[in-house]
Amino acid sequence: MTYQETLDQIYGLARFGIKPGLERISALLSALGNPHKGIRTVSIAGTNGKGSTAAFLSAILSSAGHRVGLFISPHLISFTERIQVNGSEISEDDVVRLAGMVQAAAPPQTTFFEIVTAMALLYFAEQGVDLAVLETGMGGRFDSTNITNPLVSIITPISLDHCEYLGSSIAAIAREKAGIIRPGRPVVSAGQEPAAMMVIEQQAAAESSPLYVAGREFTAMWRDKLLDYWGINGSITALEPSLLGRHQAENASCALCAAELLTGHGFVTDTDAMRHGVSHAAWPGRMELFQGTPAIILDGAHNPGGSRVLTEALADFPGKRIVMVIGVMKDKDVAAIIEPLLPLVSVVVTVAPKLDRAMPADELAAIINGMGITCHVAGEVSDGLKVAVANAATDDLVLVCGSLFTVGEARASLLGRSCELVRG
Repeated sequence: MTYQETLDQIYGLARFGIKPGLERISALLSALGNPHKGIRTVSIAGTNGKGSTAAFLSAILSSAGHRVGLFISPHLISFTERIQVNGSEISEDDVVRLAGMVQAAAPPQTTFFEIVTAMALLYFAEQGVDLAVLETGMGGRFDSTNITNPLVSIITPISLDHCEYLGSSIAAIAREKAGIIRPGRPVVSAGQEPAAMMVIEQQAAAESSPLYVAGREFTAMWRDKLLDYWGINGSITALEPSLLGRHQAENASCALCAAELLTGHGFVTDTDAMRHGVSHAAWPGRMELFQGTPAIILDGAHNPGGSRVLTEALADFPGKRIVMVIGVMKDKDVAAIIEPLLPLVSVVVTVAPKLDRAMPADELAAIINGMGITCHVAGEVSDGLKVAVANAATDDLVLVCGSLFTVGEARASLLGRSCELVRG
């Protein structure tokens, strides 16, 4: 079977939808010899900032000489981005081989994400990683990544998202995210809304899990463009985060705190490794700057919390006239995503990425028009980029946002690469 045929086959599992629960992944991994039981892991749940935090932590640990697996979702351009070891993506040949092994062992109606999680865990076992950093796909308690027993759990900022699956309140969603906390194992949390923090504190107490909260047990503060970190074992000054945005202070500090806690499990990470990891972490499509005339920023903000963070991050580009290219999914609260950004935006171009969940560009434009902003309807993402550049002066800023799927297609277009469409 070819690589493309393999992707077509596993994407076809999307017909089983999203089915929270650990029964199928448990049965599947048992049939594969329980590879996850030999892997030490860190789990990361949250609504926003999971990927950036995972990127910082994996880069820090790799810089310290450890062999680190990284599991993320979704991908932007290539499926192989989802499974990495020390920054190197899994090969297409290994995707074909592992997908065949996992599907042969899978119980009926195993979902796409369960198959891919099993592939990642099997690959990490084969590769002999010292530690795997796992980003939950959605939620936490019933997410297939929660089959593992993490040494440290990290919870990034929680906001309303995937409400049809996780609950309609911050507290309800926090209960799902806090499901990654393990008895007696430390948990690191970003700053949270009071309702979310109360749930996390209650769950940590119930599990006798030491809780470390950003701004309380550890903190980081900007000093111009440099970041100073005060942790549980000491401090590091003048860090230079590779990822753009003032919000990366909290993501980096959560990763640094987790790295400190992992020293208790034999993962020695000195100051030089922490400094190097923070300055070399890579996380494409999140405040990713493409220099040019005009410059183009890609950011995957796709919910109100992410949109607010993006708005704050754009303050690093004062005086720039912003031309926004936006494409969203049908199930998103478009008005809540758009509202924080509109005061900063001069021109809006609506697009639709190439998947069934995408809101048609004309429907998106109608919603934005109703908010008092006139839009250019471009259709496809690549066409939207052309329209935006045509409407931008050389010193303007083109912003692409609204969905990681929109950002993925834009990034592929900018790099002259084909984009493997996300269908699961």
